[in-house]
Amino acid sequence: MIGAAAGWPLDDRGAAYGDGLFETILVRDGRPRLWDEHLARLARGCHVLGIPMPAEHELAAPLAEAGEGLAVLKLTLTRGSGGRGYRPPADPAPRLRWQLSPFAPQESRWEEGVRIRHCRLRLGIQPLLAGLKHLNRLENVLARAEWSDDAIAEGLLCDSEGRLVEATAMNLFWQRDGQLETPRLARCGVAGTLREALMERLAIAEVDVGPEALLAAEAVWVANSVQGAWPVVRLDAADGQPVGRWSLGPAHRDFQAEAHRLLGYPPPAST
Repeated sequence: MIGAAAGWPLDDRGAAYGDGLFETILVRDGRPRLWDEHLARLARGCHVLGIPMPAEHELAAPLAEAGEGLAVLKLTLTRGSGGRGYRPPADPAPRLRWQLSPFAPQESRWEEGVRIRHCRLRLGIQPLLAGLKHLNRLENVLARAEWSDDAIAEGLLCDSEGRLVEATAMNLFWQRDGQLETPRLARCGVAGTLREALMERLAIAEVDVGPEALLAAEAVWVANSVQGAWPVVRLDAADGQPVGRWSLGPAHRDFQAEAHRLLGYPPPAST
């Protein structure tokens, strides 16, 4: 279901320019997971873009429509209409839309692990927008269009200077020499809410490295606040040739278990 008057006016700045933000939230039995982290990221985005932050009760209103079981709530906030061309209005009237959809996680990917690949596309560097979940996601769309094989679960993205950043819709983590690591997101990329919560609970180092770092890793994961954590068992180059393989072990399951506790998912089966 779509709330707050379905559809967008043609002059909405979010539709025209990507001038807005969105959050995708896992809801379990009417209760949002990582709600505080989602609100904090949305507030950061509103501050950077200069869009008034809606009141929490406005953002939480769609939860009244959620029933039992799992659902995903997508909140989309734009600057609204107005302004002239790229020049934003001096006094914006933000527009909030929401969509609530039933959801079922892909449990086989939790248990069996996933195959991922490197993408050819490189992310542009823009520190002002780094970490935000803004509406201009054309880079991710083009990266995801690079493959159609359903056996490949995700694609890894580097920035224009060759540093690892993220996957197309998930954050990236690995363990190297016993240390958990994740790419630093000071130049580009989306700082996921599950990533934020995990970094508060686990000793995860933020690093600036190229993709070669993964070849020295004992374990690799991709994760987000909806799907949970998928252990990686195979990594392919952009041409489809395998460049890394991992067997599932206790390290994979320990990290997964922490991620799944935060989302209310069951712990993974031991390996």
